[in-house]
Amino acid sequence: MERALEMLAGGRVAWGALALAAPGLNVRLAGIGDRDGPELRYMVRIFGSRAVALGLGYLLSDPRARRRWRRLCLMVDACDTAAGIAHVVRGDVPRRSAAALAAITGGYAAVGVLALRAEGRPSRRPPS
Repeated sequence: MERALEMLAGGRVAWGALALAAPGLNVRLAGIGDRDGPELRYMVRIFGSRAVALGLGYLLSDPRARRRWRRLCLMVDACDTAAGIAHVVRGDVPRRSAAALAAITGGYAAVGVLALRAEGRPSRRPPS
């Protein structure tokens, strides 16, 4: 599970760095290039900063601090997924784009829930 969480954190850093460096590309990859403009690029950069901070916060933390980072990431992913689902239902942004982004953040949230559940279980590794 820890390796999966590290990979997700790396994904946050990569996606966030892309959002900071090339927000227009990020908008096009999200499928909403027809709505591109300075305001959206600004919001994408805000997202990028948050994603980089969450990913690096997790990767650079000791095991005890990572427990807190997992919870913070899960909260963010759950909120992002709920927002995406709300936009899909309202249809105020392209549904395909909103659904795809909600699926990504929902996947992150699902792994976060699994990690949270695994915290309470004893390790399956044999003693050293």
